[in-house]
Amino acid sequence: MLAELSVFPLDKGAEGLSRYVAGSIRIIEESGLDYEMHALGTLIEGPTDKVFEVIRKCHENMAAQSDRVVTYVKIDDRKGHEGTIRKKVESVREKLG
Repeated sequence: MLAELSVFPLDKGAEGLSRYVAGSIRIIEESGLDYEMHALGTLIEGPTDKVFEVIRKCHENMAAQSDRVVTYVKIDDRKGHEGTIRKKVESVREKLG
């Protein structure tokens, strides 16, 4: 499963959000799942149960620090495929020449 995750507090924006994002990245790193952080979220790849567990932990961690949290999740669940975080980008670059 490939999931794109974005979790952020709505009541902390004036302070900047990077320290809150860093907490989610620590959770993802500790999971051992393959991931790639980008400007608006993080891609996570792994078995369905582990990916959902990490999403839940990231959301709960943020909720413990904030009165209002938004969590966006986009999922691509394609059986029999691994390493898609990089393969998808490589495929497009190949076609661009």
